[in-house]
Parts: sequence; C-alpha cells; structure tokens
Amino acid sequence: MKEHYLVDADLRRVHKLTPDVLVIGGGAAGLSAALSASEEGASVVVASKSALTDTNTAHAQGGVAAALGPDDSPEAHLNDTIGAGAGLTDEDAARLVVTEGPERIRALLEWGTAFDRNDDGTVALTREAAHAHNRILHANGDATGREIQRLLTARASDDHNITVTPEHFVIDLLHHEGSVHGALMLARQPSAGGWERVLICAKSTILATGGAGRLFRETTNPEPATGDGIALAYRAGARLADLEFVQFHPTALYLAGAPRLLISEAVRGEGAHLLNTLRERFMVGRHPQAELAPRDVVSVAVTEEMRRTKSPHVYLDLRHLPVELVMSRFPGIATTCGMFGLSITRDLIPVRPAAHYVMGGVMTDLEARTSLEGLFAAGEVACTGLHGANRLASNSLLEGLVFGWVAGRIAAAAAPRGEFKPKRLARTIPKRPLRVNLDDVRSSLQALMTRQVGVFRNAAELESALRAFGHWRDYVNSVEFDTPGGLELQNMLVVATLITHGALVREESRGGHRRVDFPDRDDASWRRRIEITRAEFEK
Repeated sequence: MKEHYLVDADLRRVHKLTPDVLVIGGGAAGLSAALSASEEGASVVVASKSALTDTNTAHAQGGVAAALGPDDSPEAHLNDTIGAGAGLTDEDAARLVVTEGPERIRALLEWGTAFDRNDDGTVALTREAAHAHNRILHANGDATGREIQRLLTARASDDHNITVTPEHFVIDLLHHEGSVHGALMLARQPSAGGWERVLICAKSTILATGGAGRLFRETTNPEPATGDGIALAYRAGARLADLEFVQFHPTALYLAGAPRLLISEAVRGEGAHLLNTLRERFMVGRHPQAELAPRDVVSVAVTEEMRRTKSPHVYLDLRHLPVELVMSRFPGIATTCGMFGLSITRDLIPVRPAAHYVMGGVMTDLEARTSLEGLFAAGEVACTGLHGANRLASNSLLEGLVFGWVAGRIAAAAAPRGEFKPKRLARTIPKRPLRVNLDDVRSSLQALMTRQVGVFRNAAELESALRAFGHWRDYVNSVEFDTPGGLELQNMLVVATLITHGALVREESRGGHRRVDFPDRDDASWRRRIEITRAEFEK
C-alpha cells in the first residue's frame, strides 16, 4: 500500500538529529527504554509531547504491583493477571512481566525511589481489586506515579547518552517498505513563538506514547493522552490488536467544574464502600469480592445502578475508616476533593466510571518488536497481550517498566540497516481549506465516544459512530496542519475509528467490552484477537 504522510516536507531544509535510538514518550516505559538503551552504549533522544511532569505515569495514583511479599509469588501474580484478563491474557507475556517485575522494582529501590515503608523499614504493600495478596507498592500515599516519574526523569537527565526533548510533537514516523527509520516532528521554539520541523533519523525507534483516554469526554487521563502512538503506527503500516478493550475506571470524581480525578482502586482496597444514591451498598451479592471485584465488574455495576436510580453518579463511602489511615494513605485525593468542598473522611464522594486505560494497541512480541522492522513499542501504546480483555489493577506501571527495559536493550542491539534517505515526504490526500471549528469536532468526538462507545455498546450506535467519524475524517484530513492541535485531532479520529471498529466486530461481552446486543458467552468466537493494519482496513 502506498506510503501515507500527513504533510508535504522538504527534508533537505529540516534540522536533523541522528541518535542510535529514538524514544517517543517520556513516561515510565519511555524513560526505562532510554536508560536501558544507554546501558548498552547507545545514544538516545527522548522526544516527549508534553513536559515530563504531565505523562500518564506522573498522574498514576494507586501503585505498582510486584510479588515481593513473603506470602506472595510470581506464580500467584500470574494467576491473578490471567483471572482478570477474561480468557484473553497472553500467558507468556504475563509470565515475563510478573517474573521480571520484582527485579525492576528492586532497581527503582536501589536508585532511590521513595516507596512508602512500614514502621520496621520494610516496603509497605497493600491490596487492590482482584489481587489475592498484598503486592501494591505506593509512594507518598497516592502519588506513586509522580515519584517513579521523578526518579526516572532524574536518572535520564543525568545520563550523558540521553538527550531529553520535551514539547516535541511527532507528525509521522519515517517509514518505507515495512521499515521505520525515525520520525518527523514539530519542536516548540519559545523564542520564535512557534513550531519548527525536526527530523530524527535513528537505527531503532521506540513508541512509548501512552494511552488514548482523551478520546472520551469522561476520562481520568491527562491532556496528552490522545492515542498519537497508535495513529502513528497505523499510518506506517504496523499491525494493531485488541483496541476494543478500553478499561473504564469505576470511580472517577464526579463534580460540576472538577476534573475527573481518579479515586484510586486503593481506596476500596483499604475498605471503602460503594453506595447508590439511595445510600445502599450494591456490590455485596453481585460478586464474591464485593467492592474489590475486577474493574470491569464494578464499572458495569456502577453504570447499572446509575441507570436504575436515574442518577449521574454513585458514592464512595470512607466515613467508617480511621481518619489517620485515610489521610496518610490518600493525601492527594483529600487535597483535591477539599478544593471542591468535600472531606473524604466526613462526606460521601460522588463518582462514576471514566475511560482509564486501553488494553489494545500496537502488537509486539516478547522483545517489544512490532510488525515493522526498526519499530518497537512499550507501555500502554503497545499490545503485548498481558492485559487480555481487562487489566489487573497496578499492572500498567509494571508492564511499562519491564517492557520499556526490554525494548531499550533490544533496540540498542539491533543491527544497522541501509539508511533511508528521502528528500521529500508527500501527502496522499488532496488539500482543501478548513471550514469547521476544530474544537467543536474534538468535543463532539469525545461526547460521541463516551455516549456510544462507552461501558455499554450496541451495533446500531457503533455503526452510527463510525459514520460520524468517517464524515469528520474526510474534511479534517484534507487539511495540512503546521501546529499540533490539528494533527492531534487527525490522530484522535483515526484511533476512535479503530476502537469503534473493533467493538463492532467483537460480538461478545466480557472484560472491558460489553455488547448489550450480545450478552451471552460464546467461547468459540471469543478466543481470538481482532487485528488490523491500514492496508487491511482501507482496502
């Protein structure tokens, strides 16, 4: 299929960098990949769309899972991971993560990560939904991601092999005949008040761009999480899988004017109850683990209770828990809720499900290789098969740490290839003047995804959404943008289309995907992966 780029570009007039390894993304997966590649002697450029304080990692609250406790084991962690995955977990990928995970956590401890500790000095471990053991490490109560981000950022900044470049938005991967050779991007130039194009040619390119929660109006994700890496890989021809599996976190703060703050799984792990607006506990009797049931089960139950009681939310109740415990474990949540007049020890906290994590993404093997030569992927942008149809709580940071480290090591050792030296990149879509408001299209996309591609789905609404996305793509894609806003919207439309397509094709209901028109189990149709490439989708 003909190569496709979003812009026309004369590469002879573009500033050029030539590291051994280009890492796109600055969260746990990207920085782990950079540090690993550097350890192998490679020169690395880390290109981050945002400041490194605004990654999905930096916003992660609950913790990171690892079998470190005396009564725990990687095998037990594996069993819990498979159990949560609703029959679609790749056991080899899961075994790699739970086995290598403790080593990566020990490395963080050796580097100085300030995980919370017990009075005797041992690392504190707590429990979250669907875990059989206490295996969740946390930092500063509910700021685990921020602490991991701080440590990895400091390590990368001090590494002479690594150059970190924030505010670099990738336009497209440089791809040719099934191989990737770097990326063309926009770099912010504060002194000039705009953006300039930069070409980074590399032996290996690692996608670590995080998730796509911002495709939905209701989401816990930060602003940069718009699915860019999935769209980049799709345009370059990479194979994608499992995109229909979007995890909706059951407890996001629901207050007018407030961000959809994630109320961590760990709150229920410490004993918080879920109440409907009639003040009734509704998880007891619905699942043996009640509030600690897997996230998909809780999200479905919350949505059903909202519909039954005709309310836009349910409540989290922490009032029966010791005040000292709540305030020491959840200082960040307490502070944010306090800004909106809520005391988490005295008041009921209104919550509802919000898009949180994409289980699918760019298909990789156990060495983080994608279907394109020279392209690797790690973290939420990748689809290793670890999560199956439903991610086990706190496995995401662990996956990013483990597969990021693997990706960096393998990418650094990749054999040199013949250099691709194009003089120009050419768009394949005719240009037209823009006649719509991009903000309106973006908000309409997010509303439609939440309404028709959310917790509950059906064929009629999915088909309607696909028609709308196709219409919007026709005129948004006809414009060549020279700033990130329009390019980001083009990426969002691609990924929204692919998620909705996967949801339409999968006619079953388990894990993060629930089709109300196909409620019955069908093992024969379920146990498969819905894979897609641009060549297959656009033929």
